[in-house]
Amino acid sequence: MVDLGAITLEWGTMLTQLIVFLILLLAVRKLAMGPIVAMMEKRRQHIANEISSAERNRQEAEALLAEQRRVLDEARQETKTILDRAAKQANDEAARIIAEAQETATRLKNEASAEITREVEKAKAELRDQMAGLSVLLASKIIEKELDEAAQKETVDKFLAQVGDRL
Repeated sequence: MVDLGAITLEWGTMLTQLIVFLILLLAVRKLAMGPIVAMMEKRRQHIANEISSAERNRQEAEALLAEQRRVLDEARQETKTILDRAAKQANDEAARIIAEAQETATRLKNEASAEITREVEKAKAELRDQMAGLSVLLASKIIEKELDEAAQKETVDKFLAQVGDRL
């Protein structure tokens, strides 16, 4: 026993406590530290797996994002192509409709001109028929009167003047 004033040390008790502490330390190391270290290692591996899985998922997400962007660009290009084609078709259709309208207008104008020409010819034919009838009537009047040559010429000139005014 060592006396240090207020503190007294007993070597036997100290040695016993040291042995018990070492036994306890070995028991804790053997029984508790092994499972704790194994659990910590398992946890470390799980975290490492989760990190690698997250990294793999991030790379897949980036690849999918790039693919979606590519598909979206293709869709935009296809949309532009379709719109351009539709605009061209609309312009072609408008040009075709305008050409048809012009063709129809020209055809109707030509038909109207032909109809007018036919009507003018028909009117002239009727006028000739009327003149022939009037000529016959004049001739019969001239014959009835038995005019002399000067009076006959005057009557014919008068008749022609009247007929000329009607034409």
